[in-house]
Amino acid sequence: MSAAPDKIARPSGLDERKTLIGLAVTSIVLAMWVYLPVLQRMVTHWQIDADYSHGFIIAPLSIYFAWERRAELARAKVEGSWWGIVILALGLVAMAIGQLGALLTLLRGGFVLTVMGLVLLLLGREIFRILLFPLLFLFLMVPLPRSLVNVVAFPLQLIAANWAVSTLQLLGVPALVEGNIIHLAHTQLFVAEACSGLRSLMALITLGVVFAHFFKPGHRVQQVVLVVSTIPIAVVVNAARVTLTGWMTQQYGEHAAQGVIHEFQGIITFGLAFFALMGVARLLDFGTRLAHLRAGTSQGGHR
Repeated sequence: MSAAPDKIARPSGLDERKTLIGLAVTSIVLAMWVYLPVLQRMVTHWQIDADYSHGFIIAPLSIYFAWERRAELARAKVEGSWWGIVILALGLVAMAIGQLGALLTLLRGGFVLTVMGLVLLLLGREIFRILLFPLLFLFLMVPLPRSLVNVVAFPLQLIAANWAVSTLQLLGVPALVEGNIIHLAHTQLFVAEACSGLRSLMALITLGVVFAHFFKPGHRVQQVVLVVSTIPIAVVVNAARVTLTGWMTQQYGEHAAQGVIHEFQGIITFGLAFFALMGVARLLDFGTRLAHLRAGTSQGGHR
């Protein structure tokens, strides 16, 4: 008769890794079920508000960014970290405050924090570090809080109106500005909140992040500059859109500022924003090459 083993055999490292990964995936699915009403309302928001329609591509892009790191993830140690409880607690606090105060942004942001906390808690700091960018990217699917829109939108409306009137006058179009109202020869334009450019800024920031990720891999400083540049680009391009609307209204009547034509103007101006972003990337490339050239010249001069 064989002797009984001294202790129960522990699962192998591979089995433990699979168990923790399975537990993490299950926990995230359960979190999605808990937050399902919040997520459904957010998807509805994306559907009814064109300024946030980019929300549909955030999760797929985040999954793709994680898949890009599959080689690093395969080599990384899976070892849970109790620090995940801190982020989980923040997510729960955000959910509680959002539920009590009907603050949708906190509720939606709380879901992202919960996912981040589960990853850190169950998979550990190394996995969390690798997945940090895809996880942070998920915040871009959360629409801006209404309170922020109310505070910031009006100054942006004034900027758009003033810049548009200055440009129209340079083009020979008689125009005057009064607050956020543009007076033309035969009519007037009201630069509404939707024309402030604030809400579309989120879509442009998303474009900037994706552009920086694909076209400037490994250049952290240039990536940050590209993303930050989306803010002034959004302001300038939005003023250009208002200018175009004013010029077309003066030339072709009020119908030019409404309906399909107005929406088509939005597509054109967003395209201009993309080309402006490419221009910033080219300037960064030029600056980098110039710095390398000067460095090479300086080294050659010291020899």
